[in-house]
Amino acid sequence: MKKNTLFFGLMLILFFACKKDDEVTCVTCSSEITLSFTLCKEANGNASVNGEDTGTNYNLYYQGLMEEGVQCQ
Repeated sequence: MKKNTLFFGLMLILFFACKKDDEVTCVTCSSEITLSFTLCKEANGNASVNGEDTGTNYNLYYQGLMEEGVQCQ
């Protein structure tokens, strides 16, 4: 019985630990020459713009936007 309880507890911990990786985080971005758009970091680590996966790593995409003067909040 103890083994089953321990196994169940470990499975719950793993489930909730991995669930955090699936979170999508988003910010709203704009610049003087663009309309506002939504930039998200998808669960796979890629950036998406207005729901479309760019196929580019979020950190690289975000850095490129900052270099171009885009503001994100």
